[in-house]
Amino acid sequence: MPRTKSMSDRDVLDAALALIHDRGPEALTFQSLSQACGLSAATLVQRFENKARLKQAALLLAWDRLDERTEQLAEKMPRTPTGAIRMLTAMSKSYGGIEAYAEGLLVLREDMRDPVLRARGATWKAALTAALDSCFADEPSAPEGIGLLVASQWQGSLLWWGFEPAGPLDKFVERGLKRFVEALLRD
Repeated sequence: MPRTKSMSDRDVLDAALALIHDRGPEALTFQSLSQACGLSAATLVQRFENKARLKQAALLLAWDRLDERTEQLAEKMPRTPTGAIRMLTAMSKSYGGIEAYAEGLLVLREDMRDPVLRARGATWKAALTAALDSCFADEPSAPEGIGLLVASQWQGSLLWWGFEPAGPLDKFVERGLKRFVEALLRD
């Protein structure tokens, strides 16, 4: 008869994500996760087989959460250019300060290295740009593929803020996106 799990896989992966975000992807080991969640390293190996599978499972959970957040914001925001800006500004709030953002880039590196995680990133890009495209559907001067243009500007804004983090990230992103959208929609 199988034993009852004292901690769900999702709770274990939450602890793994916290380790990854707090100390970087290389800090995730079965021993460090054991200390963080209270399960033995042997139990964790039985569940996840090896470090690569553990890391992938934790990062897939992070992608699931990003998908959910994107969908929630897309449903909540008006289908207007201002709604697109609000959506991306709201998403920017989750990045935190400069240290958290820099650590997030290490996580992104892991996503780029793993073909499964890279594919999840591509899937999210498609969902995000479709949601953004819908915000410009009633704008006759909007260029084709505006969702990807706006998303790319957003990602660039995050990076540039990282070099000069003066002021809150979300305000920096909002100002930059407003100027960018205004320039795109000029007749």
